[in-house]
Order: sequence, then C-alpha cells, then structure tokens
Amino acid sequence: MAYLLDNQQTQAGIRFRALAELFDPPTFRRLDALGVGAGWRCWEVGAGGRGVPDGLVARVGSSGFVLATDIDTSWLGSSSGPLQVLEHDVGTSPAPVVDLDLVHARLVLTHVPERDAALATMVSSLRPGGWLVVEEADPGLQPLLCPDEYGPEQELANRLRRGFRELMSGRAADLAYGRTLPRRLRDHGLVDVGSEGFFPITGDACTTLEVATVEQIRGRLVGGGIATDAEVDDHLANVAAGRLPDLATSPMITAWGRIAS
Repeated sequence: MAYLLDNQQTQAGIRFRALAELFDPPTFRRLDALGVGAGWRCWEVGAGGRGVPDGLVARVGSSGFVLATDIDTSWLGSSSGPLQVLEHDVGTSPAPVVDLDLVHARLVLTHVPERDAALATMVSSLRPGGWLVVEEADPGLQPLLCPDEYGPEQELANRLRRGFRELMSGRAADLAYGRTLPRRLRDHGLVDVGSEGFFPITGDACTTLEVATVEQIRGRLVGGGIATDAEVDDHLANVAAGRLPDLATSPMITAWGRIAS
C-alpha cells in the first residue's frame, strides 16, 4: 500500500525541511548524549531528506561511515565521502550493513506495515555495544492540531486533523506505536533502554508543516468525504491569516537502547 505522504510530491521537500527544523535539535541532543563521534558507523533508516544524514556525517568525519536509506531516495542526492545513499525497504529486506555503532530511524515504523520485521532488521545490524535510537510520533497521546480549541477556526482544524488520522489508519499506520517503543526495545534484548517525549507547539515550522501536509493530502480529504474543497480552502486561509497561531504536532517519542557488550 502506497505511503500517504508520497515523496514524489512537491510538498515533500517542504515537509522534510519543516520536520528537520522541529525535530533535528532534539534528535541530535540525544545522539550527542550517546557519544556519536569520529569513526562511528551509522545507518539512517527512512532518511527522507538530508538533515539527519548530513548531521551524522559532520559528527563521524572522514573516518566514519553513514548509510542513508529510503524506499524513495529522491531527496537524498548521491553518495559522497562517508555518506552512502541506498534505496532499501527496511520492512522487507535484510540489513544492508552490519557491525554498526548506531542505527537511527525517525517517523518510519509507524508507517511500515512490517514494522516488527523492520525493528528486528535494525537490531540485527548492530555490533555489541551499538545503539538503536527510534523516534515515532504518537497522535493518540495528543490528537489535536489546536489543543486550545476556542473557536470555529480551531474546530475546523481539529476536524481536518482527525480526518488525516483516519487516512493514516486506513493505510495500516499504527498511530499508538510511539508509546510502545521502550517495551519493544527491551523485548529485543537491548539494555540501558531510555525514552523521552518532545511536543512542539506554536512556531513557524509547525505552520509550514501543516500547510504542506494539507496541500499534499487535499485530494484524499475531499475524495474521502472528510472535508469539502471550501473547508480546506477556509482552513488554509485561516493558517495564512494568522488565525491559528498555536498549531501543535503530535508528541514525538524517542527511545534508545544498546546491544549488550
């Protein structure tokens, strides 16, 4: 089943940049805390764009290795230096590399129907002592685009967000997967498991992400009877006019653990 937010659409690049602005800082705070540095061998799963791969390359240097994979590598460019780019489906294919110091995936497993197999594949690629860091949004923990629903504009925004979740669920997405990550890492035998949540609310990147997402799924919202064209237009106009200044993302759950040495 095709991914709802197709990388081939023009809005994908806008979404990747907004996601990077929102989530790269907490992602790299965690990776830095784990000691990612010179000489590390890393695999970025479902990379999408270049934000995280480039950040990893800056940390591992010329003596390190970064593999960036995705089922669609359109936004990743070509391999160069320590960065290698590879088309790969983590849900159906074996690990393309092994003996890794770090495997990182963000906003991937929620959308992969074979998510259990994908997680096992990532674990299998780690060396003893290697770290797995998985980050997934959990809309069930906070399902609203506008947590402060004080007017008709916010009510419409939240109705469209509910429709977006319905479309995601219809494509085998697990919208409560984030909260299960710590348990799943322990079930795979990882040790020193930890987790934390990050919940952006109010900011230009949240607004940019919302506009790009709605534009990308507009046809499916209308075709599925979730909203009319006029309602989508009204929502986008509300965003553009600043009538929805406090747009939230779903909480991002980050979980990490390592293979016992």
